[in-house]
Formats: sequence, structure tokens, C-alpha cells
Amino acid sequence: MTLTPIITEFWDDPTLYTLDGYRAHGGYRALASALKQDPDAIISTIKDSGLRGRGGAGFPTGMKWSFVPQNDGKPHYLVVNADESEPGACKDIPMMIANPHALVEGVIISAFAIRANHAFIYIRGEVPEAIRRVANAIEQARAAGLIGTNILGSGFDLDVVAHSGAGAYICGEETALLDSLEGYRGQPRLKPPFPAVAGLYASPTVINNVETITNIPYIIDRGVDWFRQFGTEKSPGFKVFAVSGHVNRPGIYEAPLGITMRELLDYAGGMRDGRPVKFWLPGGSSVPMLTADHLDIPMTYEDMAAAGTMLGTGTPMLFDDTVSVVKAVTRWLEFYKHESCGKCTPCREGTYWITGVLEKFEHGHGSEAEVDTLVNLCGQIAGRSFCALGDAAATPYPAALKYFRDEFIAATTTSADEQFDPVASYVFAGAVAR
Repeated sequence: MTLTPIITEFWDDPTLYTLDGYRAHGGYRALASALKQDPDAIISTIKDSGLRGRGGAGFPTGMKWSFVPQNDGKPHYLVVNADESEPGACKDIPMMIANPHALVEGVIISAFAIRANHAFIYIRGEVPEAIRRVANAIEQARAAGLIGTNILGSGFDLDVVAHSGAGAYICGEETALLDSLEGYRGQPRLKPPFPAVAGLYASPTVINNVETITNIPYIIDRGVDWFRQFGTEKSPGFKVFAVSGHVNRPGIYEAPLGITMRELLDYAGGMRDGRPVKFWLPGGSSVPMLTADHLDIPMTYEDMAAAGTMLGTGTPMLFDDTVSVVKAVTRWLEFYKHESCGKCTPCREGTYWITGVLEKFEHGHGSEAEVDTLVNLCGQIAGRSFCALGDAAATPYPAALKYFRDEFIAATTTSADEQFDPVASYVFAGAVAR
């Protein structure tokens, strides 16, 4: 399967981030077309395209837009989640730096479709270059009459704000992001109500990922049939894959959904030093790992689910046989423990317990009983936390144990005469975690 540079097609043009550079490649042509249509027609187009959210969950974009109640007398808001911070994920930030106007055009079209007059682009605070590029693109579009009042004579008014986050991973969760935008501490909200009904400032809100919104101008400009020629029936379109890890050419590769990891690995120059793939993750550290036996599975939402994992952000990380699975999982859990907002007990306490026990394994002090105790502990977290951070923290270990149980057993010190003492284990785990 060949690469399909569409969003990334003109990234080699050093002027692409400017208004003139973007317009030279057909930029804002889709906006002029969209503003002549009925907003509901645009929503129908996105529904028909089958575009699924590129932020991890893969929820149908057009369906999400259609949830927004109309003629309700409330202001509507569009929020772009640009708080990319999943370990291993790096595709939205390069997009905003290289081609910010595609995002801005997508924002204007999307806001018009859901009848929103205010849009916010929430960008991770640690990437000032992306913030500057997007803010500059907004100002250039405003100066050209593409943002503001009566855009292109359509009667549509829109204000767009680039908002800098403060570096909290939890703000990648949509409701925590909304709290942060409102000036509160970023913590997830209990749902329902869902953001489409009561989101930003208790008003109907659509929250989409950067890559999702960046797809919109291309779909509006080129049509549903064009978009659906890529990918599969259930996962149509193309995807910006960010391949990293122990590969010779880590980077951005845009390809149709349905490409295999083996094909992407070939584009990335294969594994370093010719070493074998030991394990890999399709979309960031919060999805279950796979092994070399899964390299030929199509990279689609449905095929990844059938394999027991998720496509996630579509940012695969590959690891060779020099890597300890025990150490890798421990590092990921330390990240989730550090980034837990602490609002709910399963995540706050669960990440503390898991990390403490995993660090015992890392130093060769675990017990065989604790190998399965951790599985039970992860089961007490998954599906019981306020948001997906708890699920993410409960995911790496069971998946790793499924394929690499022997590594965890090898990291134990339990002899046939020893018995597992859960109290002592908890005290030790707490001491290590602190």
C-alpha cells in the first residue's frame, strides 16, 4: 500500500504556514464553498464520509456534530483538543507547526456547521512554536476577513481563540479540558450530561482532535467519494501515522487506513541494527501492546479491536529485543501515576499501588503471587474511574503479561517455601512509590 500525502502533501513548502503559502495550494477554497451551503448539509457530508475522530476513540465525527441541539437559545462552542501529550504521540503538533491554516479553515467550517460563533483551540503549553504558528494563522485569517463578522459575506460571525494549556496530561480528557478553559483546575466531569448538551459554560459544545478538524476542508473540497476511496468501509480515509521507537527513520507517514504495521515499518527503514521487533503499540502507551506476530494486521479501528488493542492516536511505537517489558510498563505507569488528577479513588490509589508493585519487579523483588494480584488490581480500576486515564493506567500490564509473563516471573524472588504477605507488600510498595 502506498503513502497518500494529503494533509502532509506540501509540508516541504517553507511558506505553507503563512496565509499566502496556504492559499497557493488551494487553501480556503473549501470555506468559500461551505459558507454557501446549509449547515445541516455539511453535517450530512461529514456523516456520509465516515470520518472518525483521530484523537483516539474513533467516534464518528458527523454523528458527534449531530448531537448538538439546534434552536435551543444557547450559544454553541467548538473546542479543538490540541493538548497532545500521550506518550509516543506526535502528529498534531507537527501538523500545527507545518500547516496551521488547514486547522483554522477546518475550525471555521466546523463552527459554521454546528452553528457556533466561538471556537477555542486548546494547545499544550510546552510547545510554544505550535502556539505561535496557530495564533499567527488566526490573526492572518482575521485580517483577511476569514474570521470575524459576516465572513465572506455569508452573515456568519466567528471568533477563534488559541488557548495555551499549562502542561497537564489530564486536560487531554475533554471535560477536564473544558474546566481548564473555564479557569478551573483541570479535572474530568461526571457524565452525563455530555458536552454536546452541557459543555463549555454549560452550553452545547463539540470537542474534536486537531487531525479530525484538519480533515474537514479536504472532505468539503473534494467530496465524500474521494475521501472514501481511501481506507476501509468502517475506517474510511487516510491517517497521519507518527512512527517512533527503534526504527531507522522515525517520523510522519500519511497513509490510508488499512495499511499494515509491516508496511509502515518498511517506510520507516526497518528496525535499527536489523534487530527483531519484540513488541509494539499501535497508538500511544495507553493501548494494549502487540508482538511481531501482529505486524500484518491492517491498521484500522475494527481490526485493531479484533486483535485486542486499539488504533488509538495512530502513533505506533516499536521496541526491539533489547528492551525489558517490565521496565517499559513501569515507566508508563509512573507517568500515569504522576499525571492522575487525584479526583477519583480508583485512579488515584490504583496507580500508586500498581507502580509500587511494578517497581518491585523492576528491581527483582517481586513475588509470583503479585503477578496475578496486579491483574486483579487493574481490573478494579478499569471502567471505574471518572475518565479514561484510569483505563489507560490499567491497560499496559495485563497486555504485557499476556505475551511476556515469563519476564515478570523472572523478576520475582519467591521460593517454594515463601508465602505472599499482602500487608508487607503494600508497605514495601508504598515506600518505593514515595
